[in-house]
Amino acid sequence: MGVEAVKPGRHSWPEEWQRVSLADAGRWMSGGTPSTSNEAYWDGEIPWISGASMKHLRITDSERRVTRLGAENGSRLVDKGAVLFIVRGMSLKSEFRIGVTQREVAFGQDCKALVPDDGIDPYYLAYAMRVLTPTILSMVEETSHGTGRLDTNRLNALEIGVPPLPEQRDIVAAHEAFERRIGALERELGKLRTVENAIVAGVMAESGGRIELGRWLSSIEAGKSPMAEDTPAGDGEWGVLKVSAVQPGWFKAIENKVVREAEFINARYRVCVGDLLMTRANTEELVGLACVVRERAERLMLSDKTLRLVPDTGVAEAEFIELALLSPSVRSQVRSRATGTSASMKNIGQSAVRQLMVPDVPKAIQRKVVAAVSASRKRSQGIQRQIAKLKQVQQGVVEDLLSGRSRVNRT
Repeated sequence: MGVEAVKPGRHSWPEEWQRVSLADAGRWMSGGTPSTSNEAYWDGEIPWISGASMKHLRITDSERRVTRLGAENGSRLVDKGAVLFIVRGMSLKSEFRIGVTQREVAFGQDCKALVPDDGIDPYYLAYAMRVLTPTILSMVEETSHGTGRLDTNRLNALEIGVPPLPEQRDIVAAHEAFERRIGALERELGKLRTVENAIVAGVMAESGGRIELGRWLSSIEAGKSPMAEDTPAGDGEWGVLKVSAVQPGWFKAIENKVVREAEFINARYRVCVGDLLMTRANTEELVGLACVVRERAERLMLSDKTLRLVPDTGVAEAEFIELALLSPSVRSQVRSRATGTSASMKNIGQSAVRQLMVPDVPKAIQRKVVAAVSASRKRSQGIQRQIAKLKQVQQGVVEDLLSGRSRVNRT
């Protein structure tokens, strides 16, 4: 089975395809939440799907479950083969989560269900809707609470092209062929990360004791957060870091806000290659993340929510401190020391950072650990590049198939 290009006609889709609005693609259903005060409604056998549990295309389970009584009193049930998607929540500000149920599930009011009509494959429908993500995200409105809300009336009006069912299934099969290859690479990547974690865990377990992180640091520096546009700095412009620039073990330079006023630019806060950065404020799960800047960062400054940890190079390696800060034992300390009443914004002060207990490992051993992990990460980066390339090709091929610009050759 291959893919062959066709010349586009005057229509968006081939003439033999049906033009179908999402409103007419199937039966729409709204969800709900059973009363949390009624114990008879919860901890049953039926997965209750919310935005938090929609992480994959194939929806199989959820951390929260309801009883059949609960599903019938405040929620809704759908069978296998329903398309679920998010219509309300913070995630709508950056992504459109959609999936296909693999079993009977209940779902909350932040989701909608679309049970496709006969003649429409549920996976084809999900892929066709996912391709519309840029358009769908442009419809998202912000509520008074700051969350995103999708106007389903506008969503209903969107149209998709629907080929005959055999061609739908061919398109789904082409998409899934990419998914299998990507999945195999992601599993290989997971194994490498397991090896990296085992290397660090072994050193942690074998170290003779623990010392305060402050004994490895010469200083801690904080930046400032001037008024800035929520758009990345361009060539020749200065930017201030967002907390999302600090990822677990890697630096995401694009996560910054442009600073145009010269009075707010201070080279003292400039981020340099080799800097060890840490988030001072973030959500409960993300506060205290750390990374070493390994690539040149052009004209980027620390914000007041990012810290630069300056190691005492006589006793510690920045890369080893990064590994220690990302280890489960230290992450647990960070969460326990972080302050703030809201789970959406926790803070950890400089004194608390200095008091974090890390393994007392000689610098010579630190270097060996860093070298071993770096070799593994180099292999991981190669796999990540393969995955990124495959996803790029996949997106182009599937978009062409869904638009009818290319057709699956079954010969």
